[in-house]
Amino acid sequence: MERRTVLKAMLAANMTALPLARALAAGDPLKVGFIYLGPVGDCGFAYQQDLGRQALEKNMGRQVSVRVVPDTNEGPDAERVARELTHDGCKLIFAASFGYMNPVMKVARQNPGTYYTIASGYRTMKNFGGYNAKWQEGSYLAGIAAGKMTKSNIIGYVAPHPVPDVMWAVNAFQLGAQSVNPKARVQVIFVNSWYDPGKEREAALTLMNLGADFMTHFTDTPSVVQAAEEKGVWSISFHSDMSKYAPVKYVTGITHNWGNYFTQVAKKVIAGTQQGELYFGGIKEGVVKMAPFGPHVPADVISAVKAKEQDIASGKFNVFAGPIKDQAGTVRVAAGSAYPEADLGKMDWFVQGVTGSTGR
Repeated sequence: MERRTVLKAMLAANMTALPLARALAAGDPLKVGFIYLGPVGDCGFAYQQDLGRQALEKNMGRQVSVRVVPDTNEGPDAERVARELTHDGCKLIFAASFGYMNPVMKVARQNPGTYYTIASGYRTMKNFGGYNAKWQEGSYLAGIAAGKMTKSNIIGYVAPHPVPDVMWAVNAFQLGAQSVNPKARVQVIFVNSWYDPGKEREAALTLMNLGADFMTHFTDTPSVVQAAEEKGVWSISFHSDMSKYAPVKYVTGITHNWGNYFTQVAKKVIAGTQQGELYFGGIKEGVVKMAPFGPHVPADVISAVKAKEQDIASGKFNVFAGPIKDQAGTVRVAAGSAYPEADLGKMDWFVQGVTGSTGR
């Protein structure tokens, strides 16, 4: 190899190793890309990610320059958009959907100078990681409210796909409900889509026709909350505060908040210290928060939820502490132990009291 070529390769390797703050020209911002599965809208998963993006820009000011690409399908489309953002100069990319993990990882392998992190992702390498919320904490609290307020003891749950995130959220909801009402049962319908207002509404109406007098969901639109309001049924939203869609029968919502996490990652990328990692934030970290209670929620329900919220935040209470049995009655978590957080990504079973099949 010619000496000039060797020197050029050495220089390139050295520049990659330098902290980004020194490699960028003075005053140049860190280019950050965001990829969303659906439209931003005014509530839902992408909306919460975008609130985090807004917080990042507020916190970092001129240190960052942000580009957002919504409505990006999982699979080849995600890979294409990730490549475009990378070629556009983005050195940090947040890809906000579980299905982006494998296609974006292909891009990450070929672009070691850019850091990529995937919502709900569980794989890592030096420039690739994932972030997720402790859905079980908010779900358990929501379950307490549902368990105390249901009269029929049938709680309807509209779910997207039978993936681990959803499974542990449904299970935590049931555990919370039965902690205050042993007769409470969660009835699940999967719509096999993260974002489909029509299917979500249809599933909600079906569950209410089956006797559910309390509704919740893990899907992305306010369709379930709206349908419940029309039928005079209590509801709890997921992802965002959806109280404006149900002024009378809204109870609360499980929300997730990413501004602090996005800011921390951006600062580490600028400093050259960010490594592939999995971030898991809950109530204690301020990632999971309960939306304000609706005006007609009984005081004893609010008190019960807030008391348990404090126990979770302090570490006094673990949502998945045993004993816990699955639908077949098999002990999955023994008394005196707790289901490991590291194994949540493998959860493919329902707890006792949940009615419905994963379809597997």
